[in-house]
Amino acid sequence: MATPPVVLSIGAADPTAARGIQADLKTFAAHRLYGASVVTAITAHNAHGIDDVYPVPAQVVGNQLAALLADVPVAAVKVGMLATAEIAAVVAAKARTGALPNLVLDPVISAGSGNRMGVTAAIKRLLPYATVLTPNPDEASALLGWPVITTADMAGAACQLAAEGARFAVVTGGSVPGEESVDAMWTPAGARMLHAPRVATRNTHGTGCAFSAAIAARLALGDSVPDALVAAKEYVTRALQRAVDWQLGGGQGPLNHLGI
Repeated sequence: MATPPVVLSIGAADPTAARGIQADLKTFAAHRLYGASVVTAITAHNAHGIDDVYPVPAQVVGNQLAALLADVPVAAVKVGMLATAEIAAVVAAKARTGALPNLVLDPVISAGSGNRMGVTAAIKRLLPYATVLTPNPDEASALLGWPVITTADMAGAACQLAAEGARFAVVTGGSVPGEESVDAMWTPAGARMLHAPRVATRNTHGTGCAFSAAIAARLALGDSVPDALVAAKEYVTRALQRAVDWQLGGGQGPLNHLGI
């Protein structure tokens, strides 16, 4: 059997495995890829919200990256929660050397993720190294400084974020009401909307993580970015459909990443 491509997840640990590196590793496995991880934070977290975030020291994050990259060839990288500006700076420095190919940046910006303003500024310094940026409307608002609410706002935000450095920007619209789930994508060829039927389920916890991880997986398999975005959207829709009746936890439940 051939050696699979390696996809790296850089992000936080979620004890429920609905989000973060655990969800990413399941997504990579669903694509028959080998998943590796660098942990940036440990969270006390469930479907009701984040109770606490314990950042890993930035030097330890750097040591994890150095050890992995010295031994294992990485085909694509998904970056999630960076937790602190210092951790973001370590990841940006490594990206600057070209060691983090096909970098998909899912900019986790929340009140629970440490210094929000500092992390936001640090994430913006990563934009020039991102192949794809995948904020939700709240994260796009934090990055740009103006409210992103409607699908028209999302399209404008994707355009502006691409102008600030990311090669491709997708503002995900799963949280925006409507009969469809619509994402606004900006590519070097212009704007495009990605449509999928909205799945009627409470089990939507971690859709953004799954989407960005699936993009990285498809890039590792050799897809072009537009094709990877379409395939990732289809993967998330299937993962939602397969978990539609699950009863895990008391809040928003997880996706069925593996199709079990």
